[in-house]
Amino acid sequence: MCGIVGYVGHRNSADVLVNALTRLEYRGYDSAGIAVFENDKISVAKSKGKLKDLVDKMDREGKPQGISGIGHTRWATHGEPSDINSHPHSGAKVTLVHNGIIENYKELKEFLEKQGRSFLSDTDTEVVAQLLDYYYSHIKEPVKAIIETTQELKGSFALGIVFEDFPNKVFAVRRESPLIIGIGKDENFIASDVPAIIQYTKDYYLLEHDEIAVLEQKRVRIFDIHYQPVKKELKTADWDVDAVGKGGYPHYMIKEINEQPTAIKNTVLPRIKDGVPCLDECNINPEVLKNIKNIYIVACGSAMHSGMVGKYVIEEIARTAVTVDIASEFRYRNPIVGKGDLIIIVSQSGETADSLAAMRLAKQKGAKTLAIVNAMGSTIAREADMLIYTHAGPEISVASTKAYMVQLSVMYLFAFELAFAKGQIDEEKYRYLTSKLLETPEMVEKVIEHTTEISQKISTKLLTADSLLYIGRGLDYALSMEGSLKLKEISYIHSESYAAGELKHGTISLITKGMPVIAVATQSSIYEKTVSNIKEVKARGAKVIMICREGNDVPKDIADYVLKIPNFEEILLPMLVCVPLQLIAYYTAVQRGNDVDQPRNLAKSVTVE
Repeated sequence: MCGIVGYVGHRNSADVLVNALTRLEYRGYDSAGIAVFENDKISVAKSKGKLKDLVDKMDREGKPQGISGIGHTRWATHGEPSDINSHPHSGAKVTLVHNGIIENYKELKEFLEKQGRSFLSDTDTEVVAQLLDYYYSHIKEPVKAIIETTQELKGSFALGIVFEDFPNKVFAVRRESPLIIGIGKDENFIASDVPAIIQYTKDYYLLEHDEIAVLEQKRVRIFDIHYQPVKKELKTADWDVDAVGKGGYPHYMIKEINEQPTAIKNTVLPRIKDGVPCLDECNINPEVLKNIKNIYIVACGSAMHSGMVGKYVIEEIARTAVTVDIASEFRYRNPIVGKGDLIIIVSQSGETADSLAAMRLAKQKGAKTLAIVNAMGSTIAREADMLIYTHAGPEISVASTKAYMVQLSVMYLFAFELAFAKGQIDEEKYRYLTSKLLETPEMVEKVIEHTTEISQKISTKLLTADSLLYIGRGLDYALSMEGSLKLKEISYIHSESYAAGELKHGTISLITKGMPVIAVATQSSIYEKTVSNIKEVKARGAKVIMICREGNDVPKDIADYVLKIPNFEEILLPMLVCVPLQLIAYYTAVQRGNDVDQPRNLAKSVTVE
């Protein structure tokens, strides 16, 4: 959620910090602030609102000048958004920024108050600053004080820290929450994610749990919890600054929708060998697949919806039972999993708190784990037994599009290899399905080109809606779930998705004259059933927008608007159908004047429960 940056080098640190924070805006935030060493003192500037509000404030009141500092974009958890609750927070000699949640902050605050310390804010972060300052006042050595402090903290945290007695040094430590160390030429960085620093360097270290970094202009030292030096492998990001820019598009979301064909190619092609999927590099082979009893797909949001598509596909062609669980539910319901079961964790960031906890629980129970993630070196990626990286590249818009699409791609790769390993499809079918998957980038590009205009037209019919429904059956129902989420999260129109056959069991009572209903009907075996459900809502006055396949016979009296998808291999249609659902949501939000890339109350990476 929150974004952290830090800098030591030869540039004006305030400019570097603000530029870096700008590239972390996708994480969601409601206030921002920086702390800079200025004339051997720490100068703090912070403000409620967007980074522009902070910049405007510094233009009025003066920008801190110095070559080192820390910065933060805050997503309020403890205490309302305000100037006072904004980060950085300080003690007498310590100033820091924090991503995460400290679960025992109340007990620590009570202890510190008994020591005569007072607090200005309502945040758990100020408690950390005061606690670190308390230990530092006794120990007088920064790293040892950080070690003592972190031993007291329960919860998740990534901290960027400066000590007034140590000018032009930045300290960092993490547990659970992500943090990287960027390595430049005569300058070094800390950041929550690579995009923050990609304009300055591609080289970085991954900081492990409870490791402490000390950054200076010309060197970086890393220590473990015992104050022993740690050697790290230097990693290099495989994309450049252009990848995190808008590239001439008005919003990241529409740019990322248009990047989907390339993202599919980057994800699928390296995993095809001799015309069929090969996941050996991911520690997945036929012997492993043959021994799988049950599969659980555990994820949150759009990642969970990709799992719903995966469930239908795996059960259809591999005949293996699949349960899809919301990660926050799975981890607390004492799931019946164990040896022989496979838990697939899907997470774009690889740091999703509930998904990470669910994976660890599954491993404790003896199940094997497979991670499907986009972020290289993320915690989920490092801890899973098996790993499939998606290659979406950076996804900046909060509303996931290309990350969801490549998650679908991986679901198909996995399902095809599983089905063949278990003898549920022969080699001819195996090769045929793979060949059709290889055609999807071209087909997706075609769908983007041919459905953009009608998606824009459809979106104009939704602008004044108070509520609408998405309906479908089978794979179309899984797609309806994602379409509904996309619309509600960026347009702020209330929207729900329902299995079309469930309408008669209560939901149809919500249908009123003129209410939009988006009906997805692309599955041939249940097409007539879905049409029957559409007739039911139309008869009650709904304004029906129907998405179906070219060649489908659509009676004139059941749909107000029809959007047709090219005929293609039916089991792969979700990769095509999701495109107009994304476009409808995008254009509806744009025409309502919303902040498409940073919708209210949402964050890209949810690193707290």
